[in-house]
Amino acid sequence: MVSQKQGFIWLSVLLFLNILFFSSADVQHYEFFLQESEFTKLCSTKKILTANGSFPGPEIRVRRGDTVFVNVHNQGSHAVSMKWEGIEDVDGSDNLIQPGRNFTYEIDLDDEIGTLWWHASSAWASATVHGAFVILPAADEEYPFPAPTADRKIILGSWFKQELTEANATIAPGRADAYTIEGHPGETYGCSNDTTFHLQVDYQSVYLLRLVNAAVNETMVFGIAYHSFTIIGQNGAYSSRSFANSITILPGQTVDVLFCANQNLGHYYMTARPSSGRLATNGIVQYTTTGS
Repeated sequence: MVSQKQGFIWLSVLLFLNILFFSSADVQHYEFFLQESEFTKLCSTKKILTANGSFPGPEIRVRRGDTVFVNVHNQGSHAVSMKWEGIEDVDGSDNLIQPGRNFTYEIDLDDEIGTLWWHASSAWASATVHGAFVILPAADEEYPFPAPTADRKIILGSWFKQELTEANATIAPGRADAYTIEGHPGETYGCSNDTTFHLQVDYQSVYLLRLVNAAVNETMVFGIAYHSFTIIGQNGAYSSRSFANSITILPGQTVDVLFCANQNLGHYYMTARPSSGRLATNGIVQYTTTGS
């Protein structure tokens, strides 16, 4: 009788915890429209496939345990499927969306936390159709490290002068004409019309930088002059803390780092380059206030 009573108590506790977990979860809805858009970079203009007309594509921002529905409308001229990196439970992950059709992916989040990303499955489309998938702690959870002042996503990408099509089934490393930070080529490619990514920070504030390597088949090295980082997560999971002056990110990987704006008022270069050292791109970290 005692063991049965204990079993009933344990079952009641488990049911209570299960109800508590799901009551804190939410259902989120996103609409993606795949369409061709004109972009000018490296002093030339071309059409690329985009999600919602932007490069990089829109960010998904949800909480741990949420259910996410993403309705993808293919308004392009080629069949496309989507990949949700690092997420185990995706309904329709192999579905091929024909031109003029749409498909809704159901994504059930479980233990994933931190930063992941989504992209088109094929190499040619993935170069321009991608975005961050940010998973915040559940409403009743806290970070296992001091809470940052704010968080910022930074997607590293590739830019090709040629038009990419289905004929580009594979893209070898080193084929890009430029690399980008949040879609900006920076100042290093000799085109005065190119834009540069700016990250504005406040003195002594701590930022969680969500780094995504979307560069096609390239290991990227990221750094900010005179600043260091605390690595706190990788690929949708927390990690043991480590410290680094630069961050090496493998192709298709994500890294979460803490970055303290603790230098003097001014502008500091942010750099991203392939590990091979060929070409590079830069951004600017701009202090907006000081501690004085």
